[in-house]
Amino acid sequence: MRTVLDGEVHVHYHQLYVESDMDDEVYGMRDAAGGQANGLCGAAIPGFLHLITGLHTGNVGFTVEVHDEEPPLDGTWQEVVEVSFTPASEETLLVEWGGGECWPMDLAPVPHRVRYCATGMDEANAADTRIDPEPQYDRYLLQFWPAPPAADRVVKQTSEIAAYWHGVARELPPPPSPEERAEAKRRERQAEEEAAERQRRERELEWEREEWGGRLPSERLRQLGGNAMGMARLDRDLVDVIAAATANSQRTLACWAAGRAYALAGLAEIDWIAPALRAAEHGEPLPAPFDDAANGFERVWDRLWSDERIPDTRVPSIIGDTDVPAMSQQAMAVPALFAAVESDPLQAALDALFAAAAAYGADRFPDLLAEARRTFAAAHATASRTSTSVPPDVAG
Repeated sequence: MRTVLDGEVHVHYHQLYVESDMDDEVYGMRDAAGGQANGLCGAAIPGFLHLITGLHTGNVGFTVEVHDEEPPLDGTWQEVVEVSFTPASEETLLVEWGGGECWPMDLAPVPHRVRYCATGMDEANAADTRIDPEPQYDRYLLQFWPAPPAADRVVKQTSEIAAYWHGVARELPPPPSPEERAEAKRRERQAEEEAAERQRRERELEWEREEWGGRLPSERLRQLGGNAMGMARLDRDLVDVIAAATANSQRTLACWAAGRAYALAGLAEIDWIAPALRAAEHGEPLPAPFDDAANGFERVWDRLWSDERIPDTRVPSIIGDTDVPAMSQQAMAVPALFAAVESDPLQAALDALFAAAAAYGADRFPDLLAEARRTFAAAHATASRTSTSVPPDVAG
């Protein structure tokens, strides 16, 4: 026989515990003693014992013994119950309430029988609290020995408080089986993961809503790429108007925006640029050097910077880039014509209008968008009367 503890332990709320490789969940009597015959030593949770004392708060006499075989029963004890217990690991502890002091037991992780003996429970329950140096009211003995699992039983009962706790345990429903507990934890984890995924998606949608000017885009807009999102930040309502227009109207708007950008930047009348603007308006292939798409229109840029007739004016950036306070107006305008002939009319309209806004600059692009609304007033008025801005067309 090995004595693990022989002295006093502190109890609170009539309880202390034996724990072996426990998770973070907190178990009470309802979990540990439900469905049992005895209510003093709850053993329904694998790897856990819930021990009841007569004293509510204070120190009680307590002895823990580990035996190689069943010890003889000492008839002087007033209360005796037995349960089965299998340590979940090689570390098994007697633990005071609230994570107080603990004592290792060094139990092998094999099935054990446990005998819990008590005396003085009614006196301790009547006293409720013991404050040192008051005399000791109740004492307990906890014994372990290897034995096959068996049902719990009340060996001896004499006190009213022990009878009360036995009655409580017998009225409690049995706790879930290990399989049911595992399934409940699985469902709990799944619910947590689903909630986390919903929160993640909500954050994504909120970010997307902000990026698209305060309103989520349609799937058509979402798939566009290019400067559709940038255009939405400038004028979300106008983007919806354009998205709801026919392909012909979108193409007309794209050419209109390119024309405004080139005129403002002083490029529209340059002899090698004007034919490209006319070709875009008539739906014809762009002439040289604007037919150099495969090389990123390098010939256009080379000629632009080498032509002494090209103006050199600056505009503030529409994206609020403080590191680049002024942009070349001509460089901002040129992409509008490339955009106007993109294969997707909606992409063409939004990209061309965004490039034109960049050419107007941060201080003047609202004038361009206001002019766009006036030019396509009928469609914009229709859009303004609906909550989702889905007008039938943009009239050119």
